[in-house]
Amino acid sequence: MSPSTKLIGLKADSFRHPLDLEATKALKQIPGLDMMVRNLLGPVAEQVFYVENIASSILVGENQLPQLHELLLSACKTLDMEPPQLYVHQHPAPNAYTFALRGKQPFIVLHTSLIDMLTPEETQAVIAHELGHLKCDHSLYLTPVNLLILAATVVPTVGVVLAQAMQAQLLEWIRCAEFTCDRAALLATQNPKVVMSVLMKLAGGSPTIAPQLNLDAFIAQARAYDEISKTELGEMVKNARTAQLTHPVPVLRAREIDRWASSKEYQNLLHSAKIVYNGEATSGGWRNW
Repeated sequence: MSPSTKLIGLKADSFRHPLDLEATKALKQIPGLDMMVRNLLGPVAEQVFYVENIASSILVGENQLPQLHELLLSACKTLDMEPPQLYVHQHPAPNAYTFALRGKQPFIVLHTSLIDMLTPEETQAVIAHELGHLKCDHSLYLTPVNLLILAATVVPTVGVVLAQAMQAQLLEWIRCAEFTCDRAALLATQNPKVVMSVLMKLAGGSPTIAPQLNLDAFIAQARAYDEISKTELGEMVKNARTAQLTHPVPVLRAREIDRWASSKEYQNLLHSAKIVYNGEATSGGWRNW
């Protein structure tokens, strides 16, 4: 299951998507956002999530869902990071999310409905995507987004109010950050088809339908998505469609992974790291991007 290439010394900026970099710079210009999250939302969110997880989810470990635990440990070794806590939560909507503030215990939550329609490799890609958020220290700005998700689930009215209050810049940033974390999923699995298959199943999968889906047809669909932008009206419709979303549409994410997997940047990233084969490290310096 685990790829043999371990990215020893992997730095977040070596795989961060350029749109993530640009959006993060813009987000830092919002006055007081950092202070609001760390001093106000952070402590509240930490307690809310902890109570929710410990009361209503399953903590994965060596003696609890050990297969998932091994997927987590393997992905963490490849991405060169410490493993966070991993929870499984019973929920009909396929989803996964992560939370962490500096100095606090990070964790990842997987919904059962997501696990049910994915292969083990695809589940590892999801775990690695969430690890990407932690690796890139996205937690500062993910906190308001995850509070929105939780509030909308527990108290729908509050979720609506939070959604209306969220600034466009925050939504733009999280969409861009997702591209970065899809790259983390690719680095962990080192198989673009696995990552794109997850996106395909998120677009139209279920435990019964997922085995029937055709990945090549979905990739072609993703490439066709670009054709819409050839007209001004098409580009306006695309922008309006995504303006209030917390994630880019699945076909766009698949297209981005398809492109990056065939890029020199990705290939150089794999070969510029110190590589571990069967537990033995070979020489080779880390490239500063």
